[in-house]
Amino acid sequence: MNDSISRRLFLRGSVATATALIAGACASSNVYALSTNSEKLGLHYGPKLGIAKLDSNENPYGPSKAALEQMALASAKGAYYASEPYRYLVSMIAEKNSLSPKNISLSSGSSGVLTYAAIAASQTGKILGPDLFWDTTARAPERAGGGKIKRIAKTSDLSIDLDALYAAIDDDVAMVQVTNPNNPTGMLTDARKLREFCIKASKKTLVLVDEAYNEVTDMPAENSMVSLVREGYNVVIAKTFSKLYGLAGMRVGYMMAPEALVEQITRFGLGGYAMNQAGLAAAIASYNDEAFLKMSKSKIIEGREMVNDAVKSNGLYALPSQTSFVFVDLGQGNADIFRERMAQQNVLIRGIYQDYKNWSRVSMGLLEDVQKYVDALPRALEETLRST
Repeated sequence: MNDSISRRLFLRGSVATATALIAGACASSNVYALSTNSEKLGLHYGPKLGIAKLDSNENPYGPSKAALEQMALASAKGAYYASEPYRYLVSMIAEKNSLSPKNISLSSGSSGVLTYAAIAASQTGKILGPDLFWDTTARAPERAGGGKIKRIAKTSDLSIDLDALYAAIDDDVAMVQVTNPNNPTGMLTDARKLREFCIKASKKTLVLVDEAYNEVTDMPAENSMVSLVREGYNVVIAKTFSKLYGLAGMRVGYMMAPEALVEQITRFGLGGYAMNQAGLAAAIASYNDEAFLKMSKSKIIEGREMVNDAVKSNGLYALPSQTSFVFVDLGQGNADIFRERMAQQNVLIRGIYQDYKNWSRVSMGLLEDVQKYVDALPRALEETLRST
């Protein structure tokens, strides 16, 4: 039996079993009791009632129905390590990207593989990146007492200057990291230019491309650098199920890289023992769920348009975003004060990044929560400017 047929049979049988499990669970008084006890403890699986949570880039429309069914099945087998579903998801990713399973490694969110890559690189040199990018994992060696990230200078339009990034690669740089689209700016780097950069930079050092938001872009396949892995370049691609797939809380991510790089980087990880059954089951069910992905993407884009319209009508400017968030220039306004004023209206957003004091990031949530941001914006902005 070939892999494609066995996958179809696996999912078909699992869904039928899981549907029965869900029906029984929903009818059980134990589920109600757990829910009631959680409320008494003040425990919330997600935002509190009435709070518009727009401060992190989750997709509130997930997990998909198919993912929920598979999670119910997998949770019933939570006593066991997830070695088989680990291998199964690896084979799915490899098949879809025309790679070998040896080119794939999973982790707890893409944070895992990004952190492992940073630690591996720090053994021989520094990590180079733009002035502003999602650097939480890249700072792992620094938090452990290692060297700091080497950053290129700011750019006037907050784009990534690939020429400056390439010029900054010297003998001390062990890895250069690019997030595309970038976070927190939301901006997309031109695919042709990025490919050219990756090819020439990879001849001097390891190149890591973080594609956490690739699926949200207008042309995901064209914007991905995975072809460089197939061609054997010294390039690592990191991806995640946390964003468009709606599985942020289930923690599944992966990297794609030449086999030797996978072996080198995964020495700093925990492999399949760091994964959970339910998360892997949800990822398997979601990976090719085009209907759910299309729906989620349309909601994100609709929310993004709502925010951009509100920003413009309030005399502000936002960077062009290809992600599930928008980076807003508050002019003379302070982003931390703006965040506080928004929170007073039950809208949660992000504050200052580094020294970009007037830039505020808002993520897309449920459309009714995005509307709360739109409605709260005029008052919060007025109070912010008055306080600055």
